[in-house]
Amino acid sequence: MALKSENQSQETIVQRLVREIGITEAQALELISFLGLNWGSLVREAKALSSKSPS
Repeated sequence: MALKSENQSQETIVQRLVREIGITEAQALELISFLGLNWGSLVREAKALSSKSPS
């Protein structure tokens, strides 16, 4: 049961990063694999990624 809940949480965070920061799902998943589900760390790194991406 915990695994299902963790997957749902991860998917929710992926979608939130995509929507709020503007990174791709692949980028969000990669960040989560490196950083875990710590929202503050994910936002910091996602913003750094999005500022490097060409508009």
